Amino acid sequence: MRIEDIDHQRTRPGSASDILRTLDAFGFEWDGDVDFQSRRLGRYRRAAESLLARGLAYPCTCSRREVAERGRLGPDGPIYPGTCRTHPSRATGPRSLRLRTDPIEVAVKDRVQGPIRQQMERDIGDFVVHRADGVHAYQLAVVVDDADQGITDVVRGADLLLSTPRQVYLQRVLGLPTPRYAHLPVAVDAQGCKLSKSDAAAPVDRSDPLTALLAAWAFLGQDTPPERPGSRQAFWAWAKARWRLDRVPSLAARPIAEVVPPPEGAGSTHS
Repeated sequence: MRIEDIDHQRTRPGSASDILRTLDAFGFEWDGDVDFQSRRLGRYRRAAESLLARGLAYPCTCSRREVAERGRLGPDGPIYPGTCRTHPSRATGPRSLRLRTDPIEVAVKDRVQGPIRQQMERDIGDFVVHRADGVHAYQLAVVVDDADQGITDVVRGADLLLSTPRQVYLQRVLGLPTPRYAHLPVAVDAQGCKLSKSDAAAPVDRSDPLTALLAAWAFLGQDTPPERPGSRQAFWAWAKARWRLDRVPSLAARPIAEVVPPPEGAGSTHS
């Protein structure tokens, strides 16, 4: 179990405990102690320093606005134009650390979404591994964590699919193993907004885990139980023997309402 609380500006006090209580209520189990990214900053720093010492990364003073104005648009946003790579800045002040990318292709065979390929220099460009505000970038932290925790399979939302080649590239330059990847469709509302980011999205109900578990099971394309399980424990015993990854829809996003009907009694509001 890993709590990704590395970005202190976005971490809400008490959120980690709330996450762990919710997972426990839904019947999820984990091995060993809980790892917190906020307690592993020295490990990330050593990884970043090794990239810098080997000439694989360089300091950058460019702001996001400058990158947006000067960089061309790539599949995942503006591509860094290489300003500080070719002309190192002498300006003082906060600096980020960017990883140098080469003109090589990284291919990932995702177990749900299929193959994805990116030419790193052309499609991504030099990307940040340590931010100017002192926070280690997500890409670096998860790559180091996955290796240290012995992660063999990464299963996550398809909104992170385009980050995967960057992480594989980082794994290669750091000499770390590459796990298998499976990116599941993201649940969205009728307007296409990710539920976890939607103002109207209600939190899952810890007092009624079975309803949400059955909804998630249907959303992921699995066979419907012949009858409703009588408890959370009964659901897991039934589901573990019947899970099939090849039934998960190969969609980047899927409206939850198309799969899971609204609770009984719920209806539209009219003005």
